[in-house]
Amino acid sequence: MSLKDRYADEHGRTRVGSIGRDIALAWVVFAALVWLWPLRTVPTGHRGVITVGGAIRSIEAEGFTLLWPWQTLSIFNIRAEEATVENAEGSTSDTQPVKVSLTVRYSIQTDRVAEVFEKYSHDGNLMSYVQTATQEIFKAVTARYNAPDLIAKRAQVSGDIITALRAKLAVYGAQVINVDMRNFAFSADYMSAINQKVTQDQLRLAAENKLRTVEAEQKQKVAIAEAEATALKAKADGEAYANLKVATAQAEALKIQNAALAQNRDVLELRRIEVEHVKAERWNGALPTSIYAGAPIPFFTPQSVATK
Repeated sequence: MSLKDRYADEHGRTRVGSIGRDIALAWVVFAALVWLWPLRTVPTGHRGVITVGGAIRSIEAEGFTLLWPWQTLSIFNIRAEEATVENAEGSTSDTQPVKVSLTVRYSIQTDRVAEVFEKYSHDGNLMSYVQTATQEIFKAVTARYNAPDLIAKRAQVSGDIITALRAKLAVYGAQVINVDMRNFAFSADYMSAINQKVTQDQLRLAAENKLRTVEAEQKQKVAIAEAEATALKAKADGEAYANLKVATAQAEALKIQNAALAQNRDVLELRRIEVEHVKAERWNGALPTSIYAGAPIPFFTPQSVATK
């Protein structure tokens, strides 16, 4: 039968009922195909949880999967998720209230998808569990530190929080990727006291540094003075040693000369004659006009006076 015969009568009029019936049948067939179509897709970063009557039958990886009409596919997220805790409250060991905001990045362990789906979440969202656990861990960790250590040992505090939070969230099948922790917030009075202490510490350090500088300068001056004194002493010792050597050499020479003169008196007499000869050559023949007691008279000897 042609379409013209199917949708038109013998008079050429359109059969509206036949057209409506065929359209309705087409929608029924299409809906049946959609419902019975066995091919499904699991997106990247997810797992497909196939259930029958609410009971888990299998966990499917990313990609295409076949699904029978009596089965249900739930898409379960295993990508990294964030849970933010604003103004988590705690108290230090010295009873100082403290607040901080934290952001926890976590993901579901792939080998525990079925457990998490069955016990905690059908889509992998554990934000409420993570926020509650983070608040509890923050209180427990801050109670082990006093307020100054909480600030000074920030890296250690963060490590303690991450370690404790990983152990806590492992119960829920989640693994902690990292924790971002903002600055600690204390009461206004305590922050003022901290600022004053920091200012005093800075002034004390500045004074200590200045004192060390002065001491270093004094030590340098002392070292320079000692070096100069050592140099002067070395110079004096050298000069004294040189003078001693010269004096020793002169004494030795004089000693040798005296020894030589003592051994040869003829040399002394010859020297005396030479001296007298020089005097005689230089005398102009004039006698001294005045002679003091004991003064020698040239060319007059007791023997010559006696002869005259």
